[in-house]
Amino acid sequence: MSSNDIIVSLDIGTSKVRAIIGEINNGAINIIGVGSADSEGIRKGAIVDIDQTVQSIRNAVEHAERMVGIQISDVYVGIQGNHIGLQTNRGVVAVSNEDREIGEEDIERVVQAAKVVALPPEREIINLVPKQFLVDGLEGISDPRGMIGVRLEVEATVVTGAKTAIHNLMRCVEKAGLRIKSVILMSLASGVMSLTKDEKTIGTVLTDIGAGSTTITIYEQGGLAATATLPIGGEYVTNDIAYGLRTQTDQAEKIKLKYGCAFVSDSAEDVKFKVTRMGSNLEKEFSQVDLASIIEPRMQEIFQLVRQEVIRLGYGDKVNGYVLTGGSVSMPGTLALAQAELESTVRIALPDYIGVRDPAFSSGVGMIQYVSKYMGARGSSTVKKTTKSKTGSTASSKPGMFERIKSMFNEFI
Repeated sequence: MSSNDIIVSLDIGTSKVRAIIGEINNGAINIIGVGSADSEGIRKGAIVDIDQTVQSIRNAVEHAERMVGIQISDVYVGIQGNHIGLQTNRGVVAVSNEDREIGEEDIERVVQAAKVVALPPEREIINLVPKQFLVDGLEGISDPRGMIGVRLEVEATVVTGAKTAIHNLMRCVEKAGLRIKSVILMSLASGVMSLTKDEKTIGTVLTDIGAGSTTITIYEQGGLAATATLPIGGEYVTNDIAYGLRTQTDQAEKIKLKYGCAFVSDSAEDVKFKVTRMGSNLEKEFSQVDLASIIEPRMQEIFQLVRQEVIRLGYGDKVNGYVLTGGSVSMPGTLALAQAELESTVRIALPDYIGVRDPAFSSGVGMIQYVSKYMGARGSSTVKKTTKSKTGSTASSKPGMFERIKSMFNEFI
């Protein structure tokens, strides 16, 4: 295994921190290592304790390292939250070559020009997603290289975030002894893994229901159109179970994972389990129907809030379906309930790789696919077999900026 073909993604969530190691072999991705650790220091998707978060990151990375037998030094980190914003911007440059043929240098300059956008001092750019190129006013160009023109433009979606949230996330990763190759918007990465090109074109809502928050991302005309985060998720379901059954939260989580059903109609009366009541050693027996009666109202509320948010964003009658992902959608009955509440076509997306066939891994696997396609990961080492470089530099033979931009354009248009 060549270390040049390794990509490591880090998904720092409210309930779990997941490190996923992907190997790129002739363009194909293999997931060769997965590390998971309980997430401490994060509430509703936001870091509230640096030291606890650092320890959780270390635990997840060490778990992945032991599985594969390598030392991870560089990672790609996912970011999400209600501080994420989208805005459209254009970059314009004059073609530099004397013969007016557009080259790779022109592509790079116009992309950098699109990043020049007026931002408040507390915000910064996370990602830039090209929508289309224009040559002398001619629109809809995906590959301007080699064309003749005087004026080159790019229309792009600029993804921005709050500096505080970005820098706290980066600080945690760096304090865990890792180098950050790049910060990637999680819903952008999930979209690569979860949605087809047609779904991105006709208008689809990608709904990632995690433990502490639910991220809604609307794709339209092939690209990101809007995003929002709701401060509600699977953690609320667990708390409802703990309260309803009068038991400890950790036991409520285990019961949810083992017996939980989101739709009362799909639950079974003859499936029984015992719960130790809080404040005593007494056990009481409940059925799966009892449990589903607690879970269904909260899951209903989540889907109702998702629908309301889509309407608030102005896409109530513009979307043609919903795609669900995230750890909380793997519960039986979720799909049926979602179809009933959202009154639309709904499907659940999950990675098609051995060891990570669970919606909880969608963001982490999506990041590996995103990096492989758009960021020229091949040739840039993300692991070391023995010790880390003193300078932190790695040899790289990355594809040119244009190849990455072209690939990104073809995916999002």
